[in-house]
Amino acid sequence: MLAIIPIMKEIIVSLHISREDYLSFYQGQVQTVVATATDGRTVRFPALILKHVVGHEGIHGTFRIRFDSSNKFDGIERIK
Repeated sequence: MLAIIPIMKEIIVSLHISREDYLSFYQGQVQTVVATATDGRTVRFPALILKHVVGHEGIHGTFRIRFDSSNKFDGIERIK
């Protein structure tokens, strides 16, 4: 019997978003974040996925964003 293992995709991005800039999301002014991944790709993702990594100073660090084989968001974690 063969097991089908889902292929996980990921991007690594360094983000430096001030608290004020991220507040624009809550005010409905921003819905999408555009960033450059560490491999040079330009990536676009919903600002909503960052809500779990916002601190008092905003969002600062390097993050791994995972997607499933259907390109659906699967998780985000701070790696630096």
